[in-house]
Amino acid sequence: MAKVTKEEALQYHSRCRQGKVEVIPTKPYFTQRDLSMAYTPGVAYPCLEIEKNPRDAYNYTAKGNLVAVISNGTAVLGLGDIGTLAGKPVMEGKGLLFKVFADVDVFDIEVDEKDPKKLIEFCRQIAPTFGGINLEDIKAPECFEVETELKKMLDIPVFHDDQHGTAIISAAGLLNALEITGKKIDKIRMVVCGAGAAAISCSRLYVSLGVKKENIVMVDSKGVINRKRTDLNKYKQEFITDRDLDTLAQAVNGADLFLGLSAAKMLKKEMLATMADNPIVFAMANPDPEIDYEDAMATRNDLIFATGRSDYPNQINNVLGFPFIFRGALDVLATTINEEMKLAAAKALAALTKEPVPESVVKAYYVDKLEFGRDYIIPKPLDPRLLPKVASAVARAAVETGVARHIITDWDAYEKCLAERTGEHIKRIGEISAL
Repeated sequence: MAKVTKEEALQYHSRCRQGKVEVIPTKPYFTQRDLSMAYTPGVAYPCLEIEKNPRDAYNYTAKGNLVAVISNGTAVLGLGDIGTLAGKPVMEGKGLLFKVFADVDVFDIEVDEKDPKKLIEFCRQIAPTFGGINLEDIKAPECFEVETELKKMLDIPVFHDDQHGTAIISAAGLLNALEITGKKIDKIRMVVCGAGAAAISCSRLYVSLGVKKENIVMVDSKGVINRKRTDLNKYKQEFITDRDLDTLAQAVNGADLFLGLSAAKMLKKEMLATMADNPIVFAMANPDPEIDYEDAMATRNDLIFATGRSDYPNQINNVLGFPFIFRGALDVLATTINEEMKLAAAKALAALTKEPVPESVVKAYYVDKLEFGRDYIIPKPLDPRLLPKVASAVARAAVETGVARHIITDWDAYEKCLAERTGEHIKRIGEISAL
Protein backbone atom coordinates (compact mmCIF):
# COMPACT_ATOMS: atom_id res chain seq x y z
CA MET A 1 0.00 0.00 0.00
CA ALA A 2 1.34 3.44 -0.96
CA LYS A 3 2.36 5.66 1.96
CA VAL A 4 -0.26 8.19 3.00
CA THR A 5 1.00 11.76 2.65
CA LYS A 6 0.01 14.74 4.77
CA GLU A 7 -1.44 16.54 1.75
CA GLU A 8 -3.60 13.58 0.73
CA ALA A 9 -4.91 13.08 4.26
CA LEU A 10 -5.82 16.74 4.70
CA GLN A 11 -7.58 16.81 1.33
CA TYR A 12 -9.51 13.64 2.19
CA HIS A 13 -10.83 15.21 5.39
CA SER A 14 -11.64 18.64 3.93
CA ARG A 15 -12.91 18.14 0.39
CA CYS A 16 -16.60 18.56 -0.48
CA ARG A 17 -18.44 18.16 2.82
CA GLN A 18 -15.91 18.61 5.63
CA GLY A 19 -15.35 15.77 8.06
CA LYS A 20 -16.30 12.10 7.71
CA VAL A 21 -19.83 11.64 9.11
CA GLU A 22 -23.33 13.12 8.86
CA VAL A 23 -26.79 12.63 10.38
CA ILE A 24 -29.60 11.62 8.02
CA PRO A 25 -33.34 11.09 8.62
CA THR A 26 -34.77 7.57 8.61
CA LYS A 27 -38.48 8.42 8.23
CA PRO A 28 -40.45 10.18 5.46
CA TYR A 29 -40.49 14.00 5.63
CA PHE A 30 -42.02 14.99 2.27
CA THR A 31 -45.55 16.02 3.26
CA GLN A 32 -47.25 18.04 5.96
CA ARG A 33 -48.57 14.79 7.41
CA ASP A 34 -45.04 13.35 7.55
CA LEU A 35 -43.87 16.41 9.49
CA SER A 36 -46.84 16.16 11.82
CA MET A 37 -45.90 12.57 12.56
CA ALA A 38 -42.21 13.35 13.02
CA TYR A 39 -42.78 16.31 15.32
CA THR A 40 -45.89 17.89 16.74
CA PRO A 41 -48.54 16.63 17.34
CA GLY A 42 -47.61 13.01 16.49
CA VAL A 43 -44.40 12.90 18.51
CA ALA A 44 -46.35 13.26 21.75
CA TYR A 45 -47.63 9.68 21.54
CA PRO A 46 -44.25 7.90 21.72
CA CYS A 47 -43.16 10.39 24.41
CA LEU A 48 -46.09 9.34 26.60
CA GLU A 49 -45.46 5.65 25.94
CA ILE A 50 -41.83 6.03 27.01
CA GLU A 51 -42.91 7.93 30.12
CA LYS A 52 -45.02 4.91 31.11
CA ASN A 53 -42.37 2.35 30.13
CA PRO A 54 -38.78 3.62 29.63
CA ARG A 55 -37.89 0.40 27.78
CA ASP A 56 -40.11 1.64 24.94
CA ALA A 57 -37.36 4.13 24.07
CA TYR A 58 -35.78 1.21 22.21
CA ASN A 59 -38.95 0.85 20.13
CA TYR A 60 -39.70 4.48 19.32
CA THR A 61 -36.27 6.17 19.14
CA ALA A 62 -32.81 5.51 17.70
CA LYS A 63 -31.38 4.79 21.17
CA GLY A 64 -30.93 1.07 20.50
CA ASN A 65 -28.62 1.65 17.54
CA LEU A 66 -26.83 4.74 18.79
CA VAL A 67 -23.39 4.71 20.44
CA ALA A 68 -21.56 7.64 22.01
CA VAL A 69 -17.85 7.75 21.18
CA ILE A 70 -16.53 9.83 24.08
CA SER A 71 -13.00 11.18 24.52
CA ASN A 72 -11.20 13.87 26.48
CA GLY A 73 -8.26 13.84 24.08
CA THR A 74 -5.63 12.84 26.63
CA ALA A 75 -4.21 9.81 24.77
CA VAL A 76 -5.00 10.21 21.07
CA LEU A 77 -3.49 7.45 18.92
CA GLY A 78 0.28 7.79 19.22
CA LEU A 79 -0.02 11.57 19.51
CA GLY A 80 -0.58 11.83 23.28
CA ASP A 81 -2.51 14.60 25.05
CA ILE A 82 -3.34 16.82 22.07
CA GLY A 83 -6.68 17.99 23.45
CA THR A 84 -10.33 17.38 22.75
CA LEU A 85 -10.71 19.35 19.52
CA ALA A 86 -7.55 17.96 17.93
CA GLY A 87 -8.79 14.45 18.70
CA LYS A 88 -12.12 14.96 16.93
CA PRO A 89 -10.96 13.56 13.54
CA VAL A 90 -10.18 10.28 15.28
CA MET A 91 -13.61 10.14 16.93
CA GLU A 92 -15.31 10.89 13.61
CA GLY A 93 -13.24 8.09 12.12
CA LYS A 94 -14.59 5.70 14.75
CA GLY A 95 -18.08 6.80 13.76
CA LEU A 96 -17.37 6.01 10.12
CA LEU A 97 -16.03 2.55 10.99
CA PHE A 98 -18.98 1.75 13.27
CA LYS A 99 -21.42 2.61 10.47
CA VAL A 100 -19.60 1.00 7.56
CA PHE A 101 -18.70 -2.26 9.26
CA ALA A 102 -21.72 -2.86 11.52
CA ASP A 103 -24.45 -0.31 10.70
CA VAL A 104 -24.13 1.27 14.16
CA ASP A 105 -24.87 5.01 14.38
CA VAL A 106 -22.54 7.24 16.37
CA PHE A 107 -22.42 10.68 17.95
CA ASP A 108 -18.79 11.59 18.63
CA ILE A 109 -18.54 13.67 21.81
CA GLU A 110 -15.31 15.41 22.73
CA VAL A 111 -15.34 16.47 26.40
CA ASP A 112 -12.96 19.16 27.66
CA GLU A 113 -12.54 17.56 31.09
CA LYS A 114 -9.51 15.79 32.61
CA ASP A 115 -10.94 15.22 36.07
CA PRO A 116 -12.12 11.57 35.93
CA LYS A 117 -14.93 12.13 38.45
CA LYS A 118 -16.36 15.01 36.41
CA LEU A 119 -15.98 13.02 33.19
CA ILE A 120 -17.84 10.10 34.79
CA GLU A 121 -20.67 12.40 35.87
CA PHE A 122 -20.91 13.91 32.38
CA CYS A 123 -21.21 10.45 30.82
CA ARG A 124 -23.81 9.42 33.38
CA GLN A 125 -25.94 12.45 32.58
CA ILE A 126 -25.99 11.90 28.81
CA ALA A 127 -26.32 8.10 28.96
CA PRO A 128 -30.12 8.03 28.45
CA THR A 129 -29.58 9.15 24.85
CA PHE A 130 -27.53 6.10 23.92
CA GLY A 131 -27.63 2.33 23.62
CA GLY A 132 -23.92 2.13 24.45
CA ILE A 133 -20.80 4.17 25.24
CA ASN A 134 -17.43 3.67 23.53
CA LEU A 135 -14.73 5.41 25.58
CA GLU A 136 -11.78 6.40 23.44
CA ASP A 137 -8.31 7.88 23.83
CA ILE A 138 -8.50 8.54 27.59
CA LYS A 139 -5.13 8.12 29.26
CA ALA A 140 -4.24 5.60 31.94
CA PRO A 141 -4.76 5.22 34.81
CA GLU A 142 -7.83 7.50 34.68
CA CYS A 143 -9.41 5.38 31.93
CA PHE A 144 -9.72 2.43 34.32
CA GLU A 145 -11.59 4.49 36.89
CA VAL A 146 -13.90 6.05 34.31
CA GLU A 147 -14.91 2.74 32.76
CA THR A 148 -15.23 0.86 36.06
CA GLU A 149 -17.47 3.46 37.66
CA LEU A 150 -19.67 3.91 34.59
CA LYS A 151 -20.20 0.15 34.32
CA LYS A 152 -21.45 0.20 37.91
CA MET A 153 -23.81 3.12 37.27
CA LEU A 154 -25.30 2.37 33.85
CA ASP A 155 -27.44 -0.37 32.34
CA ILE A 156 -25.95 -0.01 28.84
CA PRO A 157 -22.63 -1.35 27.50
CA VAL A 158 -19.59 0.79 28.38
CA PHE A 159 -16.43 -0.23 26.54
CA HIS A 160 -13.00 1.44 26.52
CA ASP A 161 -11.75 0.33 23.13
CA ASP A 162 -8.10 1.22 23.70
CA GLN A 163 -8.08 -1.40 26.44
CA HIS A 164 -10.40 -4.15 25.35
CA GLY A 165 -10.33 -3.85 21.56
CA THR A 166 -6.59 -4.39 21.45
CA ALA A 167 -6.88 -7.20 23.99
CA ILE A 168 -9.60 -9.06 22.07
CA ILE A 169 -7.99 -8.84 18.64
CA SER A 170 -4.50 -9.73 19.86
CA ALA A 171 -5.94 -12.60 21.93
CA ALA A 172 -7.41 -14.08 18.75
CA GLY A 173 -4.01 -13.80 17.09
CA LEU A 174 -2.35 -15.37 20.12
CA LEU A 175 -4.67 -18.39 20.10
CA ASN A 176 -3.83 -19.06 16.46
CA ALA A 177 -0.10 -18.39 16.89
CA LEU A 178 0.03 -20.88 19.74
CA GLU A 179 -1.74 -23.50 17.61
CA ILE A 180 0.76 -22.99 14.78
CA THR A 181 3.80 -23.21 17.06
CA GLY A 182 2.41 -26.07 19.15
CA LYS A 183 2.88 -24.14 22.38
CA LYS A 184 0.57 -24.48 25.39
CA ILE A 185 -0.94 -21.27 26.69
CA ASP A 186 -0.39 -22.20 30.34
CA LYS A 187 3.32 -22.82 29.71
CA ILE A 188 4.39 -19.77 27.71
CA ARG A 189 6.60 -17.03 29.15
CA MET A 190 5.27 -13.60 28.20
CA VAL A 191 6.92 -10.17 28.21
CA VAL A 192 4.76 -7.06 28.01
CA CYS A 193 6.57 -3.93 26.86
CA GLY A 194 4.37 -1.10 28.09
CA ALA A 195 2.13 -0.76 31.13
CA GLY A 196 -0.71 1.46 29.98
CA ALA A 197 -4.38 0.73 29.44
CA ALA A 198 -3.95 -1.67 26.51
CA ALA A 199 -1.05 -3.54 28.10
CA ILE A 200 -2.91 -4.18 31.34
CA SER A 201 -6.15 -5.13 29.60
CA CYS A 202 -4.35 -7.51 27.21
CA SER A 203 -2.58 -9.17 30.12
CA ARG A 204 -5.84 -9.61 32.03
CA LEU A 205 -7.61 -11.16 29.03
CA TYR A 206 -4.68 -13.48 28.30
CA VAL A 207 -4.87 -14.68 31.91
CA SER A 208 -8.57 -15.41 31.34
CA LEU A 209 -7.53 -17.51 28.34
CA GLY A 210 -5.01 -19.49 30.38
CA VAL A 211 -1.71 -17.62 30.59
CA LYS A 212 -0.25 -17.98 34.10
CA LYS A 213 0.15 -14.61 35.80
CA GLU A 214 3.47 -15.74 37.28
CA ASN A 215 4.74 -16.22 33.71
CA ILE A 216 4.12 -12.56 32.79
CA VAL A 217 6.82 -9.91 33.06
CA MET A 218 5.65 -6.33 32.43
CA VAL A 219 8.08 -3.54 31.61
CA ASP A 220 7.41 0.19 31.66
CA SER A 221 9.63 3.17 30.83
CA LYS A 222 11.55 2.69 34.08
CA GLY A 223 12.19 -1.03 33.73
CA VAL A 224 10.68 -4.29 34.90
CA ILE A 225 7.71 -4.02 37.24
CA ASN A 226 9.17 -5.93 40.19
CA ARG A 227 9.17 -5.83 43.99
CA LYS A 228 12.08 -3.39 44.07
CA ARG A 229 9.84 -0.66 42.63
CA THR A 230 8.12 1.83 44.94
CA ASP A 231 6.55 3.99 42.22
CA LEU A 232 3.80 1.66 40.99
CA ASN A 233 0.09 2.52 40.82
CA LYS A 234 -2.45 -0.12 41.80
CA TYR A 235 -2.94 -1.23 38.22
CA LYS A 236 0.76 -1.92 37.63
CA GLN A 237 1.00 -3.65 41.01
CA GLU A 238 -1.36 -6.30 39.63
CA PHE A 239 1.53 -7.53 37.45
CA ILE A 240 4.53 -7.35 39.78
CA THR A 241 6.95 -10.19 39.05
CA ASP A 242 8.90 -12.06 41.71
CA ARG A 243 11.67 -12.85 39.22
CA ASP A 244 15.02 -11.09 39.60
CA LEU A 245 14.79 -9.04 36.43
CA ASP A 246 15.33 -5.31 35.87
CA THR A 247 15.62 -4.64 32.14
CA LEU A 248 13.68 -5.47 28.99
CA ALA A 249 16.69 -7.34 27.60
CA GLN A 250 16.76 -9.59 30.66
CA ALA A 251 13.03 -10.18 30.52
CA VAL A 252 12.97 -11.09 26.81
CA ASN A 253 15.70 -13.73 27.14
CA GLY A 254 13.96 -17.11 26.69
CA ALA A 255 10.47 -15.61 26.39
CA ASP A 256 7.88 -17.18 24.07
CA LEU A 257 5.75 -14.04 23.57
CA PHE A 258 6.68 -10.38 23.25
CA LEU A 259 3.67 -8.08 23.48
CA GLY A 260 4.62 -4.53 22.52
CA LEU A 261 2.35 -1.64 23.43
CA SER A 262 4.96 1.03 23.97
CA ALA A 263 7.16 2.91 21.48
CA ALA A 264 9.25 2.39 18.36
CA LYS A 265 12.60 0.59 18.46
CA MET A 266 12.18 -0.85 21.97
CA LEU A 267 12.94 -4.44 20.91
CA LYS A 268 16.46 -4.70 19.51
CA LYS A 269 17.51 -7.39 17.09
CA GLU A 270 19.91 -8.72 19.71
CA MET A 271 17.01 -9.11 22.16
CA LEU A 272 14.82 -10.90 19.62
CA ALA A 273 17.63 -13.35 18.95
CA THR A 274 17.55 -14.46 22.62
CA MET A 275 13.86 -15.40 22.64
CA ALA A 276 12.70 -19.03 22.73
CA ASP A 277 12.24 -21.16 19.61
CA ASN A 278 9.26 -20.16 17.44
CA PRO A 279 8.79 -16.82 19.20
CA ILE A 280 5.61 -14.79 18.89
CA VAL A 281 6.11 -11.04 18.58
CA PHE A 282 3.19 -8.61 18.62
CA ALA A 283 4.90 -5.25 18.06
CA MET A 284 1.92 -2.90 18.13
CA ALA A 285 3.35 0.57 18.73
CA ASN A 286 1.93 2.97 16.12
CA PRO A 287 2.87 4.15 13.62
CA ASP A 288 6.29 2.50 14.06
CA PRO A 289 6.47 -0.87 15.87
CA GLU A 290 8.87 -1.86 18.64
CA ILE A 291 10.98 -3.57 15.97
CA ASP A 292 10.80 -3.07 12.22
CA TYR A 293 9.27 -5.91 10.22
CA GLU A 294 12.37 -6.17 8.02
CA ASP A 295 14.73 -6.32 11.01
CA ALA A 296 12.60 -8.93 12.74
CA MET A 297 12.40 -11.17 9.67
CA ALA A 298 16.15 -10.86 9.08
CA THR A 299 16.85 -11.91 12.67
CA ARG A 300 14.60 -14.99 12.98
CA ASN A 301 13.11 -17.35 10.40
CA ASP A 302 10.95 -19.17 12.98
CA LEU A 303 9.05 -16.03 13.98
CA ILE A 304 5.34 -15.22 14.03
CA PHE A 305 5.17 -11.44 13.77
CA ALA A 306 2.25 -9.03 14.00
CA THR A 307 1.96 -5.24 14.12
CA GLY A 308 -0.76 -2.59 14.11
CA ARG A 309 0.11 -1.63 10.54
CA SER A 310 -1.85 -2.49 7.39
CA ASP A 311 1.24 -2.75 5.16
CA TYR A 312 2.57 -5.90 6.87
CA PRO A 313 1.00 -9.34 7.44
CA ASN A 314 -1.00 -9.97 10.61
CA GLN A 315 -2.39 -6.53 11.38
CA ILE A 316 -3.82 -6.33 14.92
CA ASN A 317 -6.55 -3.82 14.13
CA ASN A 318 -9.30 -2.79 16.55
CA VAL A 319 -11.78 -2.46 13.67
CA LEU A 320 -11.94 -6.26 13.80
CA GLY A 321 -13.61 -5.90 17.17
CA PHE A 322 -15.55 -2.87 18.34
CA PRO A 323 -18.14 -2.57 15.51
CA PHE A 324 -19.16 -6.21 15.78
CA ILE A 325 -18.98 -6.36 19.58
CA PHE A 326 -21.33 -3.39 19.90
CA ARG A 327 -23.59 -4.78 17.16
CA GLY A 328 -24.08 -8.00 19.08
CA ALA A 329 -24.49 -6.22 22.41
CA LEU A 330 -27.02 -3.73 21.03
CA ASP A 331 -29.09 -6.39 19.30
CA VAL A 332 -29.82 -8.20 22.56
CA LEU A 333 -30.10 -4.98 24.63
CA ALA A 334 -27.14 -6.08 26.75
CA THR A 335 -26.64 -4.22 30.02
CA THR A 336 -22.86 -4.61 29.83
CA ILE A 337 -20.02 -6.12 27.80
CA ASN A 338 -18.66 -8.77 30.14
CA GLU A 339 -15.59 -11.00 30.09
CA GLU A 340 -17.48 -13.86 28.44
CA MET A 341 -18.57 -11.62 25.57
CA LYS A 342 -14.99 -10.46 25.02
CA LEU A 343 -13.67 -14.02 25.03
CA ALA A 344 -16.44 -15.05 22.62
CA ALA A 345 -15.34 -12.34 20.19
CA ALA A 346 -11.69 -13.41 20.39
CA LYS A 347 -12.53 -17.07 19.81
CA ALA A 348 -14.86 -16.23 16.90
CA LEU A 349 -12.08 -14.23 15.23
CA ALA A 350 -9.58 -17.03 15.78
CA ALA A 351 -11.98 -19.61 14.31
CA LEU A 352 -12.82 -17.48 11.26
CA THR A 353 -9.13 -17.26 10.34
CA LYS A 354 -9.09 -21.02 9.70
CA GLU A 355 -11.95 -20.94 7.19
CA PRO A 356 -11.33 -20.53 3.42
CA VAL A 357 -11.05 -16.85 2.54
CA PRO A 358 -13.42 -15.43 -0.12
CA GLU A 359 -11.73 -14.53 -3.39
CA SER A 360 -12.99 -10.94 -3.11
CA VAL A 361 -11.03 -10.50 0.13
CA VAL A 362 -7.86 -11.96 -1.37
CA LYS A 363 -8.09 -9.55 -4.32
CA ALA A 364 -8.77 -6.58 -2.06
CA TYR A 365 -5.40 -7.10 -0.37
CA TYR A 366 -3.40 -7.65 -3.57
CA VAL A 367 -2.11 -11.08 -2.56
CA ASP A 368 -2.19 -14.47 -4.30
CA LYS A 369 -3.77 -16.26 -1.36
CA LEU A 370 -4.71 -15.97 2.28
CA GLU A 371 -4.69 -19.12 4.33
CA PHE A 372 -4.16 -19.99 7.96
CA GLY A 373 -0.47 -19.89 8.82
CA ARG A 374 2.37 -17.72 10.10
CA ASP A 375 1.44 -14.82 7.82
CA TYR A 376 -2.31 -15.08 8.41
CA ILE A 377 -3.27 -15.50 12.07
CA ILE A 378 -6.08 -12.94 12.11
CA PRO A 379 -8.87 -12.10 9.60
CA LYS A 380 -8.71 -9.08 7.33
CA PRO A 381 -11.04 -6.12 8.12
CA LEU A 382 -12.74 -6.28 4.69
CA ASP A 383 -13.91 -9.86 5.25
CA PRO A 384 -17.74 -9.72 5.01
CA ARG A 385 -18.07 -12.73 7.33
CA LEU A 386 -16.88 -10.76 10.35
CA LEU A 387 -20.22 -9.17 11.16
CA PRO A 388 -22.33 -12.34 11.27
CA LYS A 389 -19.65 -14.45 12.97
CA VAL A 390 -18.39 -12.07 15.64
CA ALA A 391 -21.60 -10.19 16.43
CA SER A 392 -23.58 -13.41 16.81
CA ALA A 393 -20.91 -14.90 19.10
CA VAL A 394 -21.06 -11.80 21.31
CA ALA A 395 -24.86 -11.74 21.36
CA ARG A 396 -25.01 -15.44 22.21
CA ALA A 397 -22.55 -14.97 25.09
CA ALA A 398 -24.67 -12.08 26.42
CA VAL A 399 -27.78 -14.27 26.38
CA GLU A 400 -25.99 -17.22 27.98
CA THR A 401 -24.55 -15.09 30.80
CA GLY A 402 -27.84 -13.38 31.60
CA VAL A 403 -26.98 -9.79 30.63
CA ALA A 404 -29.32 -9.67 27.61
CA ARG A 405 -32.77 -8.10 27.87
CA HIS A 406 -33.83 -9.32 24.42
CA ILE A 407 -33.48 -13.06 23.87
CA ILE A 408 -32.66 -14.35 20.39
CA THR A 409 -33.93 -17.88 19.76
CA ASP A 410 -33.31 -18.36 16.02
CA TRP A 411 -29.57 -17.86 15.71
CA ASP A 412 -29.40 -18.95 12.07
CA ALA A 413 -31.93 -16.28 11.13
CA TYR A 414 -30.01 -13.70 13.17
CA GLU A 415 -26.72 -14.51 11.40
CA LYS A 416 -28.47 -14.30 8.04
CA CYS A 417 -29.90 -10.90 8.97
CA LEU A 418 -26.43 -9.69 9.98
CA ALA A 419 -24.90 -10.93 6.74
CA GLU A 420 -27.50 -9.00 4.75
CA ARG A 421 -27.15 -5.86 6.84
CA THR A 422 -23.75 -4.71 5.62
CA GLY A 423 -22.32 -7.71 3.82
CA GLU A 424 -22.91 -6.29 0.35
CA HIS A 425 -21.55 -2.92 1.41
CA ILE A 426 -18.28 -4.39 2.66
CA LYS A 427 -18.09 -6.66 -0.38
CA ARG A 428 -18.41 -3.59 -2.59
CA ILE A 429 -15.56 -1.89 -0.73
CA GLY A 430 -13.42 -4.95 -1.39
CA GLU A 431 -14.30 -4.91 -5.07
CA ILE A 432 -13.37 -1.23 -5.37
CA SER A 433 -10.08 -1.87 -3.53
CA ALA A 434 -9.24 -4.62 -6.01
CA LEU A 435 -9.67 -2.41 -9.08
